[in-house]
Amino acid sequence: MRPRPISPHLQVYRWQIQMVVSILNRATGAVLAVGAVAIAGVLFALQGDALRWTAIQQHLSSWYGLVLMAGWTWCLVFHSLAGLRHLLQDAGWFCSIDAFKATAWTTVIGSLALTALLMLVPWGRAGA
Repeated sequence: MRPRPISPHLQVYRWQIQMVVSILNRATGAVLAVGAVAIAGVLFALQGDALRWTAIQQHLSSWYGLVLMAGWTWCLVFHSLAGLRHLLQDAGWFCSIDAFKATAWTTVIGSLALTALLMLVPWGRAGA
């Protein structure tokens, strides 16, 4: 009996930006789902308790809180841009190989730039 043929896998293919964006789109969707559940849990735990809110603000303003917020913000921006990219391609735009590569790089670079911009916005400043 002959062995069944083995389907090509990630080790066979040369990594391309389109592959990376596709994989990251799925991963960021999973991170956003977990993050949304975590945010909902925090909001339910607070329920108007000012002392708990102060503790949460302290955590969010710490270095690890800022790293978590930056990571979750990047996931949100990346997933949104990748979704827009897919919508445009589903509509028949940017469907050449060169356009696939260009929009993939635009998604990666744009998500990093927009995340940096969003993290620099002075959130929570009264009167600013």
